Amino acid sequence: MASRGQRRLVPESRARLDDLKYEIAAEFGLPVYNPQYTHIQPKADSEFAAELGEFAGSENVAWRDLTSRQNGSVGGEITKRLIQSAERSLSEYGTL
Repeated sequence: MASRGQRRLVPESRARLDDLKYEIAAEFGLPVYNPQYTHIQPKADSEFAAELGEFAGSENVAWRDLTSRQNGSVGGEITKRLIQSAERSLSEYGTL
């Protein structure tokens, strides 16, 4: 996620961002392989996506096998949700 030379301000955020990335991919019906869930059921991501009616395939794929548009839509949705979360937390404290 961070390119060379960039330093994460909150290194612990990586796990949550990865969770968010796979959650959004499943919502969009993208059959992306999530190594975190292989011990539960190898095809869990694609099955969840199929339940949403977005994915009819049976195999999970790697991020590199998706189109730029698909990957970009996930990144855009992550950004959108992070901004909404920040706005919500700022409004709770009365600074927005």
